[in-house]
Amino acid sequence: MSSGLALRADPAPILACTVSRNVHHFDLLIEDMEAELGEAWGDLSFDEARSFIAQPEADGLEFLALALTPEDEADLGMLGALIQAAKARGVRCILVAHELKPASLHELLRLGAEDFVPYPLGEGALHDAIARLRHDAPAAPAPVIAPVAAQEPARNTEAPATIAPRLGGKAAVFAVQGLAGGTGASTLAVNLAWELATIDKQKSPSVCLIDFDLQASTISAYLDLPRRDMVVELLQDARSMDVDAFKQALLGYEGKLSIFPAPPEVLPLDMIGPEEVEALLNLATQCFDVVVVDMPHTLVMWTETVLNRADVFFTTMELDMRSAQNAMRFLKALRAESLPVEKLNFVLNRAPGLTDLNGKARVKKLGESLGVKIATLLPDGGKHVMQAGDHGQPLSEVVRKNALRKEIVKLADGLHKAMLGDAKAAK
Repeated sequence: MSSGLALRADPAPILACTVSRNVHHFDLLIEDMEAELGEAWGDLSFDEARSFIAQPEADGLEFLALALTPEDEADLGMLGALIQAAKARGVRCILVAHELKPASLHELLRLGAEDFVPYPLGEGALHDAIARLRHDAPAAPAPVIAPVAAQEPARNTEAPATIAPRLGGKAAVFAVQGLAGGTGASTLAVNLAWELATIDKQKSPSVCLIDFDLQASTISAYLDLPRRDMVVELLQDARSMDVDAFKQALLGYEGKLSIFPAPPEVLPLDMIGPEEVEALLNLATQCFDVVVVDMPHTLVMWTETVLNRADVFFTTMELDMRSAQNAMRFLKALRAESLPVEKLNFVLNRAPGLTDLNGKARVKKLGESLGVKIATLLPDGGKHVMQAGDHGQPLSEVVRKNALRKEIVKLADGLHKAMLGDAKAAK
């Protein structure tokens, strides 16, 4: 770590700085910065940061990590000015917040902070935040070396003209939560919602996909949807929202699938509570036959709300120790609260093929060690999954014969038949 950057005669190249009243109150942040950057980072006070950001030495900075406590909430104006000054120099800002109020976090994110991680830092939290910054860094514009081809017409993102239940039965709620990052939860949520919305040419169910991952907001990126500032206010006022207001917030994909998007800004997961989530689910189930919920990876106050409302709660995992340990901890947490574990459907992504006998034995052993049945096996979708995300389309629109897409179609077909059976029984 380099301290007092502006005072060094010949400083080493600095890629990032922590900014705080006293960084030694954030021991975990120091450890993670050293693990990520070695000696290529420094520590500044707020006054030093305001001075340093204007100096030529700040040209190589990638980001500032603002380590904040409730004591700093009295200086939101100063913090906002620092964030905006950094933004003007092309320096991104990560908020490392220890017990800050949600309103303060929201204000700093609105002023231009790029990301937020709570303190004490979870394992890999800072690494993931830095990776997101680097992944989302704007690329330099490419030189124009040929006439620009005609652009594709803008995609219609209006919600379907008719939003109403079509099957005459009770609405079904399917939630999807990843037990670890990269296990395909959002990929499953998007493609399952799309396959259900297009499963019957004559009378497919009406489907709403809700993005409750307030920080990653993967659904909007996956389907190339615009961001809506109004979503923040709607989430906070969900208990007083009526059906008309809910419908106005919806986006659409190809006139067949409705999406309630996550906010455009990174927000703390406790920005909404069980009451707001319950109200949104009530509105969605009034308007649609099927509600698919994409959940954050983290357990939050309202995970119980979604689990209790869900008909099936899909949990995605992979055949590795990370997923196994997280699944064990997840089950332990639910059982400790006497929550309905029987609703869980464990989904193994990138599952071994039919001829991989060793892999199949490992799957069986994993299920036995967890005391559960791994009910759904999804093969590796390969490069087509990334291509679909890059094009802003479901898998079926990119390559219909993809092995992963075929298994998701089978899953959607089974759920659809169960819904039709329930609808007939209700009559």
